[in-house]
Amino acid sequence: MTQLILSRRAERIGLAPNAAAKARAQALAASGRSIIELTAGEPDFDTPASIKQAAIDALAAGDTKYTPPAGTADLRAAIRDKLARENGLDYAAERIIVGSGGKHVIYNAFAATLREGDEVIVPAPYWQSFPAMVSINDGTPVTVASRPEDGYKLTPARLDAAITPRTRWLILNTPSNPSGAVYGTGELAALADVLRRHPHVWVLLDEIYEHIRFDGGAREHFLRIAPDLAGRTLIVNGASKPYAMTGWRIGYGAGPVELIRAMTVVQSQSTSSPSSIGQAALAAALRGDQAFVASSVAAYRERRDLLLDAFAKIDGVRCVPPQGAFFAFVDVSALIGATTPAGETIASDIDLVAYLLFEHGLAVVDGTSFGTPDHIRFSMVASNATLAEGVARLAAGVAALRRAQREAA
Repeated sequence: MTQLILSRRAERIGLAPNAAAKARAQALAASGRSIIELTAGEPDFDTPASIKQAAIDALAAGDTKYTPPAGTADLRAAIRDKLARENGLDYAAERIIVGSGGKHVIYNAFAATLREGDEVIVPAPYWQSFPAMVSINDGTPVTVASRPEDGYKLTPARLDAAITPRTRWLILNTPSNPSGAVYGTGELAALADVLRRHPHVWVLLDEIYEHIRFDGGAREHFLRIAPDLAGRTLIVNGASKPYAMTGWRIGYGAGPVELIRAMTVVQSQSTSSPSSIGQAALAAALRGDQAFVASSVAAYRERRDLLLDAFAKIDGVRCVPPQGAFFAFVDVSALIGATTPAGETIASDIDLVAYLLFEHGLAVVDGTSFGTPDHIRFSMVASNATLAEGVARLAAGVAALRRAQREAA
């Protein structure tokens, strides 16, 4: 049999760690183990009925053909109206592209712009696919660490220090996966000041969790704070998180005409165009009643509070309250070096995740996968009862560990 030789780009990346964690949990559950699975990054709610009906109507109307590579005129008009209505931004249709999910839009942007050795600043903790998508497109991800005391946010000083002549993009994800960090007006303005000193750096603004925020206040959009940066900013958003449409695979981007045109060329030679049915569904979602978004955010807020109350009672874990998204990023540095009842040392957050899974039936994701060791990520896309059981298993697992400071006390 002839040996398969992989491309260099395929060798640079692996399966997304959260997908691998979920697969391990599912395999154990299939074997009969009781597993609380809190790795997933998709809403546990169903897509609203009105959005499903729009897809059914599109099917019935014969809307089943190829669409223009950048998306239908109708959906791009709906996106244009959304950006004007909710964000105070003016984008003509030629500055908007629709892709097969927000992830696909990001991939297209990097495929269209990165050359070998170009650098992309990826603030950590980061969504695991960011550095992988940079690498597979011949770029170099430059991870910039953040601190819990800064709310896991990129500071102007750290951004300035990371920029080099090879920097092409800064990725800014707010609200953030996995930390739930939300940048305030002053914080965004300070980052914009740094970017003005480096006109060769573009901004990829990932706003997929835009509506999942817990502060309840109005949010000023980055491009309303720094409108002069619109000529080098790509906004990325989509259907997955706000409308529980993960499987529909529809996302969109808005940016400068020349970038959108290049991304459209890339897309035309890969997927050709997004799903016609998914596009009809997203157009209906953007134009329709937004009550589902509000009710799901209320549920996530309740779940967040449940987790924070429970974490506060567990010695050895700390959690900066997430201000958005639907994850809790938990600092477990106090547990590193502890010993399990079997005499094994917890040398890292990866060891802790394995211990919790195999000994206590709790599936979470290690912080190392998000560029921030000594943490674990809890997903909040589960019922209150499931989350309560998950935290109870965490508490039991932590209580069973032997720690030097506890013995010294």
